[in-house]
Amino acid sequence: MKILIVSDTHRSHEELAQALKLEKPDRLIHLGDGEGCEEEIARMAGCPLNIIAGNNDFFTMLEQEEEIMLGKYRVLLTHGHYYYVSTGHEAIKREALGRGCDIVMFGHIHRPLLEQDGQVLVLNPGSIAYPRQPGHRPSYLVMEVDPQGEAEFEIRYL
Repeated sequence: MKILIVSDTHRSHEELAQALKLEKPDRLIHLGDGEGCEEEIARMAGCPLNIIAGNNDFFTMLEQEEEIMLGKYRVLLTHGHYYYVSTGHEAIKREALGRGCDIVMFGHIHRPLLEQDGQVLVLNPGSIAYPRQPGHRPSYLVMEVDPQGEAEFEIRYL
């Protein structure tokens, strides 16, 4: 199974459309700040979608966080702003471990991250629409889950 992981589209969907066309995922995970476009994102995806609320998703019915199983992994989906991710990742790691999660996926900082820290894998796809890392290339993550439930991850750029 191929899973496309994005965040922080902020009502700009040109890059998301490019990534969907390029990757042809079986599932899309959006980690917040879609800014009220969840129905449009679902239509664009054309596959199962998990989407959570970000700090700019006002007046939404989206959940703030979600715990899901992907392959053999328990995964926490969150935008990250409640865990002060702009200043470090310790709080979000503790939360994931406290919930028994193997992986935590978050957005908010607009910079990609793929970090294995002891018992938890910390992932951020960056922003596909408004990147902030050096070079400012739109980024996203691809998660490939094999039939045994094992996963590989890769940060990709448009």
